[in-house]
Amino acid sequence: MDCANCKLDHVCYQGKSCYDQGFTQPEYADEENRRILTIASKLEAEYYMQITRLEEVIRFSREMGYKRLGIAFCVGLSQEAKSIVAILSKYFKVDSVCCKVCGVSKKEFDIPNVKPERYEAACNPVGQANYLKKAGTELNIIVGLCVGHDILFTKSSAAPVTTFVVKDRILAHNPLGAVYSNYWWRKLDNLEIPSG
Repeated sequence: MDCANCKLDHVCYQGKSCYDQGFTQPEYADEENRRILTIASKLEAEYYMQITRLEEVIRFSREMGYKRLGIAFCVGLSQEAKSIVAILSKYFKVDSVCCKVCGVSKKEFDIPNVKPERYEAACNPVGQANYLKKAGTELNIIVGLCVGHDILFTKSSAAPVTTFVVKDRILAHNPLGAVYSNYWWRKLDNLEIPSG
């Protein structure tokens, strides 16, 4: 599959399939999966180009019947997390947990510090997921976790996960800016990356 470079003008959108498995996948027989798919699609149809992602999260969560939401946020987006929690708290019980939860030194994991001369706590995405699991959240929302930390959080979360903010310190948390900018496009096209 190479859908990003489709030569058939995405005929799947008109009901034709390039994929031999078809749509009837057993995962959609699961009641929760089916509800998530249905409600997400319903909101798209009803509010296409009319609501922000934050409103979409609120409407989706209400339609799903969620009462308790979790926010897993990066300490660098503490102000944004505070604002998001303030809005969501009008509709739900909200638990929020910072990436530095537990305050364990980076040295314990042989992780380099950003500034070698100071104490730096390691990010703890598994701890964030465990905290929200104990709190009983029904949907967890990522606010700016680093690449990799977001993966560990999602992998460890007991509740379904959605991303509200993707961290990109250079582009004001708008990673698509690199795709839209000729400068960044040229720079990305010629990266020199050491092999790992």
